[in-house]
Amino acid sequence: MEKLLFPFVSIVGQEDMKRALLLNIVDPGIGGALIKGEKGTAKSTTVRSLAQILPSRNTVRGCAFNCDPSRPDRLCPYCAERLSQGEDLGSDDVSMRVVELPLSATEDRVAGTLDIEHVLKTGEKKFEPGVLAQANGNLLYVDEVNLLDDHIVDLLLDSAAMGVNYIEREGVSFSHPSRFILVGTMNPEEGELRPQLLDRFGLSVDVKGDRDMEQRMEVVRRRIAFDTDPAAYTEKVKGETEAMRSKIVKARELLPKVTADDSILKAVVTVTTNFGIDGHRADITMMKAAKANAALEGRTSVEKDDIRAVAALVLSHRMRRRPFEEEAFDTEELERCLQSI
Repeated sequence: MEKLLFPFVSIVGQEDMKRALLLNIVDPGIGGALIKGEKGTAKSTTVRSLAQILPSRNTVRGCAFNCDPSRPDRLCPYCAERLSQGEDLGSDDVSMRVVELPLSATEDRVAGTLDIEHVLKTGEKKFEPGVLAQANGNLLYVDEVNLLDDHIVDLLLDSAAMGVNYIEREGVSFSHPSRFILVGTMNPEEGELRPQLLDRFGLSVDVKGDRDMEQRMEVVRRRIAFDTDPAAYTEKVKGETEAMRSKIVKARELLPKVTADDSILKAVVTVTTNFGIDGHRADITMMKAAKANAALEGRTSVEKDDIRAVAALVLSHRMRRRPFEEEAFDTEELERCLQSI
Protein backbone atom coordinates (compact mmCIF):
# COMPACT_ATOMS: atom_id res chain seq x y z
CA MET A 1 0.00 0.00 0.00
CA GLU A 2 1.35 3.41 -0.99
CA LYS A 3 2.24 5.60 1.95
CA LEU A 4 0.51 8.97 1.90
CA LEU A 5 2.83 11.97 2.11
CA PHE A 6 2.11 15.16 4.01
CA PRO A 7 0.67 17.55 1.38
CA PHE A 8 2.95 20.23 -0.08
CA VAL A 9 0.14 22.80 0.07
CA SER A 10 -0.12 22.29 3.85
CA ILE A 11 3.49 23.22 4.61
CA VAL A 12 3.30 26.27 6.90
CA GLY A 13 5.61 29.18 6.06
CA GLN A 14 9.04 28.37 4.56
CA GLU A 15 8.16 30.47 1.51
CA ASP A 16 11.74 30.72 0.22
CA MET A 17 12.19 26.94 0.29
CA LYS A 18 8.91 26.36 -1.52
CA ARG A 19 9.71 29.06 -4.10
CA ALA A 20 13.16 27.58 -4.82
CA LEU A 21 11.63 24.15 -5.45
CA LEU A 22 8.75 25.44 -7.59
CA LEU A 23 11.06 27.58 -9.75
CA ASN A 24 13.18 24.51 -10.51
CA ILE A 25 10.11 22.52 -11.53
CA VAL A 26 9.04 25.34 -13.87
CA ASP A 27 12.56 25.55 -15.35
CA PRO A 28 14.84 22.57 -14.59
CA GLY A 29 17.63 24.52 -16.33
CA ILE A 30 18.01 26.68 -13.21
CA GLY A 31 20.32 24.04 -11.80
CA GLY A 32 18.61 22.53 -8.76
CA ALA A 33 18.35 23.66 -5.17
CA LEU A 34 20.32 23.19 -1.97
CA ILE A 35 18.28 23.43 1.23
CA LYS A 36 20.26 24.01 4.40
CA GLY A 37 18.81 24.12 7.89
CA GLU A 38 18.57 22.75 11.37
CA LYS A 39 16.85 19.43 12.01
CA GLY A 40 13.07 19.36 12.22
CA THR A 41 12.40 22.23 9.80
CA ALA A 42 10.41 20.15 7.25
CA LYS A 43 13.20 20.00 4.64
CA SER A 44 12.72 16.33 3.74
CA THR A 45 8.94 16.49 4.20
CA THR A 46 8.68 19.38 1.73
CA VAL A 47 10.88 17.80 -0.94
CA ARG A 48 9.14 14.41 -0.76
CA SER A 49 5.72 16.07 -0.89
CA LEU A 50 6.58 17.50 -4.33
CA ALA A 51 5.57 14.12 -5.76
CA GLN A 52 1.93 15.22 -5.33
CA ILE A 53 2.26 18.34 -7.50
CA LEU A 54 4.83 17.34 -10.12
CA PRO A 55 3.39 17.52 -13.66
CA SER A 56 3.16 14.56 -16.02
CA ARG A 57 5.66 13.89 -18.79
CA ASN A 58 5.90 11.83 -21.96
CA THR A 59 8.31 8.86 -22.00
CA VAL A 60 9.19 6.09 -24.45
CA ARG A 61 7.17 3.02 -23.51
CA GLY A 62 9.27 0.46 -21.62
CA CYS A 63 12.52 2.47 -21.74
CA ALA A 64 14.69 2.03 -18.64
CA PHE A 65 16.14 5.52 -19.19
CA ASN A 66 12.77 7.35 -19.38
CA CYS A 67 13.64 8.81 -22.81
CA ASP A 68 11.56 11.71 -24.15
CA PRO A 69 10.08 10.64 -27.53
CA SER A 70 9.74 14.28 -28.62
CA ARG A 71 13.51 14.74 -28.43
CA PRO A 72 15.21 12.26 -30.79
CA ASP A 73 18.52 14.04 -30.13
CA ARG A 74 18.34 12.97 -26.48
CA LEU A 75 17.51 9.28 -26.85
CA CYS A 76 19.47 6.49 -25.19
CA PRO A 77 21.46 4.18 -27.54
CA TYR A 78 18.74 1.51 -27.43
CA CYS A 79 15.90 3.88 -28.37
CA ALA A 80 18.08 5.60 -31.01
CA GLU A 81 18.80 2.23 -32.64
CA ARG A 82 15.13 1.26 -32.64
CA LEU A 83 14.23 4.62 -34.20
CA SER A 84 16.92 4.28 -36.89
CA GLN A 85 15.40 0.94 -37.87
CA GLY A 86 12.04 2.62 -38.44
CA GLU A 87 10.42 1.19 -35.32
CA ASP A 88 7.59 3.07 -33.63
CA LEU A 89 8.82 3.74 -30.10
CA GLY A 90 5.42 4.25 -28.52
CA SER A 91 4.91 6.55 -25.56
CA ASP A 92 3.19 6.86 -22.21
CA ASP A 93 2.16 9.84 -20.08
CA VAL A 94 3.59 9.34 -16.61
CA SER A 95 3.88 11.58 -13.55
CA MET A 96 7.30 12.95 -12.70
CA ARG A 97 8.75 11.23 -9.64
CA VAL A 98 10.93 12.10 -6.68
CA VAL A 99 13.84 9.64 -6.91
CA GLU A 100 15.83 9.36 -3.67
CA LEU A 101 19.54 8.63 -3.59
CA PRO A 102 20.60 6.49 -0.60
CA LEU A 103 23.42 8.04 1.43
CA SER A 104 25.38 4.79 1.21
CA ALA A 105 25.15 4.61 -2.61
CA THR A 106 28.33 3.58 -4.42
CA GLU A 107 29.48 5.05 -7.74
CA ASP A 108 28.27 1.92 -9.59
CA ARG A 109 24.86 2.22 -7.94
CA VAL A 110 24.62 5.87 -8.98
CA ALA A 111 26.05 5.78 -12.52
CA GLY A 112 25.20 2.19 -13.46
CA THR A 113 27.53 -0.61 -14.57
CA LEU A 114 28.80 -2.06 -17.82
CA ASP A 115 28.96 -5.87 -18.07
CA ILE A 116 32.47 -6.20 -19.51
CA GLU A 117 32.27 -10.00 -19.71
CA HIS A 118 29.12 -9.76 -21.84
CA VAL A 119 30.82 -7.21 -24.13
CA LEU A 120 33.86 -9.46 -24.63
CA LYS A 121 31.76 -12.56 -25.31
CA THR A 122 29.13 -11.08 -27.64
CA GLY A 123 30.51 -7.71 -28.77
CA GLU A 124 27.29 -6.10 -27.54
CA LYS A 125 27.16 -3.55 -24.76
CA LYS A 126 25.12 -4.58 -21.76
CA PHE A 127 24.41 -1.81 -19.29
CA GLU A 128 22.76 -2.12 -15.88
CA PRO A 129 21.03 1.23 -15.24
CA GLY A 130 21.71 3.11 -12.00
CA VAL A 131 20.01 5.92 -10.11
CA LEU A 132 20.92 8.47 -12.82
CA ALA A 133 18.87 6.45 -15.33
CA GLN A 134 15.84 6.46 -13.01
CA ALA A 135 16.30 10.18 -12.40
CA ASN A 136 16.16 11.20 -16.09
CA GLY A 137 13.18 13.52 -16.47
CA ASN A 138 12.45 13.38 -12.75
CA LEU A 139 13.57 15.05 -9.52
CA LEU A 140 16.60 13.51 -7.79
CA TYR A 141 16.61 14.05 -4.04
CA VAL A 142 19.78 13.67 -1.95
CA ASP A 143 19.27 13.93 1.80
CA GLU A 144 22.36 14.90 3.82
CA VAL A 145 24.18 15.76 0.59
CA ASN A 146 27.11 17.14 2.61
CA LEU A 147 27.83 13.63 3.92
CA LEU A 148 28.17 12.09 0.44
CA ASP A 149 31.64 11.36 -0.89
CA ASP A 150 32.89 14.32 -2.95
CA HIS A 151 33.35 12.23 -6.11
CA ILE A 152 29.67 11.13 -5.94
CA VAL A 153 28.54 14.76 -5.56
CA ASP A 154 30.79 15.71 -8.50
CA LEU A 155 29.21 12.93 -10.57
CA LEU A 156 25.68 14.13 -9.76
CA LEU A 157 26.43 17.78 -10.51
CA ASP A 158 28.24 16.96 -13.77
CA SER A 159 25.35 14.81 -14.99
CA ALA A 160 22.82 17.47 -13.97
CA ALA A 161 24.78 20.18 -15.83
CA MET A 162 25.47 18.18 -19.02
CA GLY A 163 22.23 16.20 -19.12
CA VAL A 164 24.23 13.06 -19.93
CA ASN A 165 25.64 10.24 -17.81
CA TYR A 166 28.88 8.93 -19.32
CA ILE A 167 30.38 5.62 -18.14
CA GLU A 168 33.68 4.10 -19.21
CA ARG A 169 35.04 0.74 -18.02
CA GLU A 170 38.09 -1.04 -19.42
CA GLY A 171 38.03 1.06 -22.59
CA VAL A 172 34.32 0.39 -23.21
CA SER A 173 32.04 3.44 -22.98
CA PHE A 174 28.30 4.01 -22.73
CA SER A 175 26.21 7.15 -22.32
CA HIS A 176 22.55 7.88 -21.77
CA PRO A 177 20.40 10.99 -21.15
CA SER A 178 20.25 12.09 -17.53
CA ARG A 179 18.39 15.36 -17.20
CA PHE A 180 16.92 15.88 -13.75
CA ILE A 181 16.22 18.45 -11.06
CA LEU A 182 18.82 17.96 -8.32
CA VAL A 183 17.65 18.82 -4.81
CA GLY A 184 19.96 18.39 -1.84
CA THR A 185 19.18 18.93 1.84
CA MET A 186 21.69 19.21 4.66
CA ASN A 187 22.22 20.27 8.27
CA PRO A 188 25.26 22.63 8.35
CA GLU A 189 26.04 21.43 11.88
CA GLU A 190 27.14 18.13 10.31
CA GLY A 191 29.63 19.74 7.91
CA GLU A 192 29.68 22.07 4.92
CA LEU A 193 29.98 21.48 1.18
CA ARG A 194 33.08 22.66 -0.66
CA PRO A 195 32.60 26.17 -2.16
CA GLN A 196 33.16 24.76 -5.67
CA LEU A 197 30.22 22.39 -5.17
CA LEU A 198 28.04 25.04 -3.54
CA ASP A 199 28.34 27.25 -6.62
CA ARG A 200 27.08 24.44 -8.86
CA PHE A 201 23.65 24.42 -7.20
CA GLY A 202 21.43 26.95 -8.94
CA LEU A 203 19.57 28.10 -5.83
CA SER A 204 20.22 27.82 -2.11
CA VAL A 205 17.95 28.34 0.88
CA ASP A 206 18.73 28.67 4.58
CA VAL A 207 15.76 27.24 6.48
CA LYS A 208 15.02 28.17 10.08
CA GLY A 209 12.31 27.00 12.43
CA ASP A 210 9.35 29.33 12.91
CA ARG A 211 9.56 31.58 15.96
CA ASP A 212 6.05 32.95 15.50
CA MET A 213 3.68 31.38 18.06
CA GLU A 214 0.67 31.24 15.74
CA GLN A 215 2.65 29.60 12.94
CA ARG A 216 4.15 27.02 15.29
CA MET A 217 0.68 26.19 16.58
CA GLU A 218 -0.60 25.82 13.03
CA VAL A 219 2.28 23.45 12.17
CA VAL A 220 1.32 21.20 15.10
CA ARG A 221 -2.39 21.46 14.29
CA ARG A 222 -1.96 20.35 10.68
CA ARG A 223 0.52 17.58 11.45
CA ILE A 224 -1.69 16.05 14.16
CA ALA A 225 -4.71 16.20 11.84
CA PHE A 226 -2.72 14.46 9.08
CA ASP A 227 -1.31 11.76 11.37
CA THR A 228 -4.79 11.04 12.79
CA ASP A 229 -6.26 10.28 9.35
CA PRO A 230 -3.84 10.75 6.40
CA ALA A 231 -6.39 9.78 3.75
CA ALA A 232 -9.08 12.16 5.00
CA TYR A 233 -6.64 15.03 5.40
CA THR A 234 -5.17 14.48 1.92
CA GLU A 235 -8.69 14.41 0.44
CA LYS A 236 -9.53 17.64 2.29
CA VAL A 237 -6.73 19.56 0.56
CA LYS A 238 -7.08 17.76 -2.79
CA GLY A 239 -8.50 20.89 -4.46
CA GLU A 240 -5.51 23.01 -3.36
CA THR A 241 -3.10 20.32 -4.53
CA GLU A 242 -4.73 20.12 -7.97
CA ALA A 243 -4.70 23.92 -8.24
CA MET A 244 -0.97 23.99 -7.45
CA ARG A 245 -0.22 21.31 -10.05
CA SER A 246 -2.28 23.23 -12.62
CA LYS A 247 -0.38 26.43 -11.78
CA ILE A 248 2.94 24.66 -12.41
CA VAL A 249 1.75 23.21 -15.74
CA LYS A 250 0.58 26.64 -16.91
CA ALA A 251 3.86 28.23 -15.83
CA ARG A 252 5.87 25.63 -17.78
CA GLU A 253 3.78 26.34 -20.88
CA LEU A 254 4.16 30.10 -20.42
CA LEU A 255 7.91 30.08 -19.76
CA PRO A 256 9.07 30.11 -23.46
CA LYS A 257 7.02 33.29 -23.97
CA VAL A 258 8.53 35.18 -21.03
CA THR A 259 10.82 38.03 -22.09
CA ALA A 260 13.22 40.34 -20.26
CA ASP A 261 14.36 43.66 -21.73
CA ASP A 262 17.81 45.21 -21.37
CA SER A 263 16.80 47.14 -18.25
CA ILE A 264 16.20 43.84 -16.46
CA LEU A 265 19.47 42.40 -17.77
CA LYS A 266 21.27 45.52 -16.53
CA ALA A 267 19.59 45.13 -13.13
CA VAL A 268 20.73 41.49 -12.87
CA VAL A 269 24.33 42.29 -13.76
CA THR A 270 24.38 45.33 -11.45
CA VAL A 271 23.19 43.21 -8.52
CA THR A 272 25.69 40.37 -9.07
CA THR A 273 28.56 42.84 -9.57
CA ASN A 274 27.61 44.84 -6.49
CA PHE A 275 27.62 41.69 -4.33
CA GLY A 276 31.08 40.75 -5.63
CA ILE A 277 30.03 37.49 -7.29
CA ASP A 278 32.73 35.76 -9.38
CA GLY A 279 32.04 34.28 -12.81
CA HIS A 280 28.84 34.45 -14.85
CA ARG A 281 26.91 31.47 -13.50
CA ALA A 282 25.04 33.67 -11.01
CA ASP A 283 23.97 36.16 -13.72
CA ILE A 284 22.60 33.40 -15.96
CA THR A 285 20.91 31.61 -13.07
CA MET A 286 19.28 34.82 -11.80
CA MET A 287 17.87 35.59 -15.23
CA LYS A 288 16.46 32.06 -15.56
CA ALA A 289 15.02 32.16 -12.05
CA ALA A 290 13.46 35.60 -12.63
CA LYS A 291 11.81 34.34 -15.83
CA ALA A 292 10.51 31.24 -14.06
CA ASN A 293 9.14 33.43 -11.26
CA ALA A 294 7.34 35.63 -13.79
CA ALA A 295 5.84 32.53 -15.43
CA LEU A 296 4.74 31.21 -12.04
CA GLU A 297 3.00 34.54 -11.43
CA GLY A 298 1.30 34.28 -14.83
CA ARG A 299 3.25 37.08 -16.54
CA THR A 300 5.12 37.13 -19.86
CA SER A 301 7.57 39.90 -18.92
CA VAL A 302 10.15 40.00 -16.14
CA GLU A 303 9.89 42.81 -13.59
CA LYS A 304 12.18 44.05 -10.83
CA ASP A 305 9.94 42.26 -8.33
CA ASP A 306 11.04 38.97 -9.89
CA ILE A 307 14.68 39.89 -9.18
CA ARG A 308 13.72 40.78 -5.61
CA ALA A 309 12.05 37.39 -5.24
CA VAL A 310 15.01 35.31 -6.46
CA ALA A 311 18.16 37.34 -5.68
CA ALA A 312 18.79 35.87 -2.21
CA LEU A 313 18.19 32.34 -3.51
CA VAL A 314 20.78 32.82 -6.26
CA LEU A 315 23.43 34.80 -4.40
CA SER A 316 23.46 33.80 -0.72
CA HIS A 317 25.68 30.73 -1.23
CA ARG A 318 27.95 32.45 -3.76
CA MET A 319 28.97 35.48 -1.71
CA ARG A 320 32.53 35.66 -0.42
CA ARG A 321 32.76 35.31 3.34
CA ARG A 322 35.45 34.91 5.93
CA PRO A 323 35.92 31.68 7.92
CA PHE A 324 33.26 31.19 10.63
CA GLU A 325 31.29 34.13 9.26
CA GLU A 326 27.55 33.49 8.90
CA GLU A 327 25.98 33.81 5.47
CA ALA A 328 23.74 36.86 5.43
CA PHE A 329 22.06 38.40 2.41
CA ASP A 330 21.57 42.16 2.72
CA THR A 331 18.10 42.91 1.35
CA GLU A 332 18.58 46.64 1.92
CA GLU A 333 21.67 46.61 -0.30
CA LEU A 334 19.68 44.75 -2.95
CA GLU A 335 17.00 47.41 -2.81
CA ARG A 336 19.58 50.20 -3.18
CA CYS A 337 20.94 48.44 -6.28
CA LEU A 338 17.52 48.13 -7.89
CA GLN A 339 16.53 51.69 -7.05
CA SER A 340 19.74 53.06 -8.61
CA ILE A 341 18.91 51.61 -12.04
